[in-house]
Amino acid sequence: MTKKLVLIVLLFPTVCLSQVNNMNNSPYNMKNSINNMENSPYNMRNSPYNMENSPNNLSSTNGVYDNQGNRTGYQVKEPSGVTNYYDNQGNRTGYTPSNR
Repeated sequence: MTKKLVLIVLLFPTVCLSQVNNMNNSPYNMKNSINNMENSPYNMRNSPYNMENSPNNLSSTNGVYDNQGNRTGYQVKEPSGVTNYYDNQGNRTGYTPSNR
């Protein structure tokens, strides 16, 4: 019985540590957070009022489209490597973490 208890006590920390999330992919990482000015829709680079992001710009290259070809939003790649996704009103809908 004591041997089993010792074995369980020794293996428990290994199991717990293997379930830790990678902080690079976490929304709580400041690089990915909406509270970072680089990711904020109030930053002009991310704003829907920026002509590059406007749904009225027919030559925009950063649009995001659904399967029917309707524009649903736009994406902006930040200098930190994070790609932010916004709907047409400028609300951040998601992100892709940096590959660095």
